[in-house]
Amino acid sequence: QAQLVESGGGLVQAGGSLRLSCAASGRTFGNYFMGWFRQAPRKEREFVSAISQDGGATYYADSVKGRFTISRDNAKNTMYLQMNSLKPEDTAAYYCARHFRGTHWLATSYDYWGQGTQVTVSS
Repeated sequence: QAQLVESGGGLVQAGGSLRLSCAASGRTFGNYFMGWFRQAPRKEREFVSAISQDGGATYYADSVKGRFTISRDNAKNTMYLQMNSLKPEDTAAYYCARHFRGTHWLATSYDYWGQGTQVTVSS
């Protein structure tokens, strides 16, 4: 059973940066397409970014394109989300997840989730 643990969240001023990490257990991390989602209070969980098994293909929500960068290090079983030029509307709990089938921007396409890490951007 896979376990995913996010870290790196915190409080930052608008315009600042944070790097989130997602550490995965097990030996098969490199076999899976992975994604980041976020959920703000009273809002649905939304797609942020995703990355293919070898890191060669990346995908972003329009709201973060050009500001966020997803990457992975399969040797370390870790995925990252570098977030620059943060805005107050980026405030949310951020979750990493393992894709198992279906459209990559749908939360229902992911089977394992981390517990989330809070990102708060002050104006």
